[in-house]
Amino acid sequence: MSETAVVSRRKGGRVARQAMRAAPLTADKRAIGPGLESGSFKVLNDLQIKRIHTAVLDVLENIGLADAIPSCIEVVTAAGGVLKDNGRLTFPRALVEDTIAKANRNVVLYGQSPQHDMDISGSRTYFGTAGAAVHMVDAVTGEYRESTTQDLYDIARMVDKLENIHFFQRAVVCRDLADPFDMDFNTCYASVSGTTKHVGTSWVDPMHLEKSFEMLHLIAGGEKKWRERPFVSMSNCFVVPPLKFAEDACRCLEVGVRGGMPILLLAAGQAGATSPASLAGSVVQEVAEVLAGLCYVNAIEPGAPAIFGTWPFVSDLRTGAMSGGSGEQALLVAACAQMGRFYDLPTGVPSGMCDSKVPDYQAGAEKGYNHAITGNSGTNLVYESAGMHASLLGMCMESLVLDNDTIGSVLRTVKGIEVSEDTLSVEAIRQVCEEGPGHYLGSDQTLSVMQSEYFYPDTGERSSPNEWVEKGRPTALMKAMEIVRETMAGHYPRHISDELDREIRQKFNIKLPREQMTP
Repeated sequence: MSETAVVSRRKGGRVARQAMRAAPLTADKRAIGPGLESGSFKVLNDLQIKRIHTAVLDVLENIGLADAIPSCIEVVTAAGGVLKDNGRLTFPRALVEDTIAKANRNVVLYGQSPQHDMDISGSRTYFGTAGAAVHMVDAVTGEYRESTTQDLYDIARMVDKLENIHFFQRAVVCRDLADPFDMDFNTCYASVSGTTKHVGTSWVDPMHLEKSFEMLHLIAGGEKKWRERPFVSMSNCFVVPPLKFAEDACRCLEVGVRGGMPILLLAAGQAGATSPASLAGSVVQEVAEVLAGLCYVNAIEPGAPAIFGTWPFVSDLRTGAMSGGSGEQALLVAACAQMGRFYDLPTGVPSGMCDSKVPDYQAGAEKGYNHAITGNSGTNLVYESAGMHASLLGMCMESLVLDNDTIGSVLRTVKGIEVSEDTLSVEAIRQVCEEGPGHYLGSDQTLSVMQSEYFYPDTGERSSPNEWVEKGRPTALMKAMEIVRETMAGHYPRHISDELDREIRQKFNIKLPREQMTP
């Protein structure tokens, strides 16, 4: 064999190895993925956590919550709660601590496809949507228009394709539906039709939820199968801050718990408006309200799946307007996440509600530092993390794609740095310095870790200025727009068969035309 042939063969083998190492890795070997262990950022020290916990117990035992509905009073007092003469329902220390001790810590939020199941025990972290925006944002013109049922379905199928957005919670309100039942039911339908990932949504009336259960049982293959793998959770604002129960939401909560649906116990006080302006005081109220909800759920059904949903928001105290992209917002949710870890409860907090009205520098900065802090705080679920603008008033499709990349980079920080004999690289250093070319480009170790150690964004522009000009000066937004166009043109999920969809449409008033759910 000629020397040229030998060199060519070696070169071809090296190219083959490079191609093999550059090929996509299995999920367990990738640089990022769902359910990474979080908790490296701690805004509170141990003493501060204990002081907050003590204040929370004081609030629950001595102040309690107003406006409890009769069924709530019945189950909570039977469990040890006390209805005071002033009508406020209080939660003695023993009841709260017993509830925390027996609460369900092994909650799984199921997808319609098992590959999207989320184990939210411990400090496993997942990012998803939420927000109930009332407008869609045009990424180019900045124009806002009212959101529709079609928008909701389109957002769901966009999320279905984005790897770093792990679950889909209703992101916009169907403003084209005036009837509350039509809105609740069709929101659930459009969401579960658009993605096989876990879905979260909400209802304003128990009857709306009961009808939705009928549909969900059909999709699951019967009530038994639904209860085995409930793939929809309820976002339930059972409390109106400060410290009042919400009557209709409580009735929905009771139906949801008894129907086997996981409940996001959501308290959303706004610091300086509906919760104390001091950040510590805002955390105390949020935690107290959610723990009251946890007592309520476990009094209905011990061990029912529930999420510690402390969602504190921030006001700009100069104007009273919400400031969802502020640094204070990041601190508040990180502190609440720490409290969730202190109790070892499945925990969900919000992040990414930027104040910017369009996908610009402000939006990227606000989402970046909020996600970095929140993602590393130890929370299990990060809601509202993608697509949101104008402090939850607007949703942008292109921002979903941009935020998917931001979340990917944040997940890389969550994973941290692996330190082992291999990664310490002493032998690789020796080979390069003593035997090799004096650099690590193309070395075996570099090729072996290029995907397991590094995350590569889809929209980030990393080429040289000359290359960038040759490519037509693309921006991240331009790339995101192309991804949205391609996905909207080609991705129409069919996990709900045409036959089953016809059955659903025969039984219920589905407002989204089937022809708008096909290419």
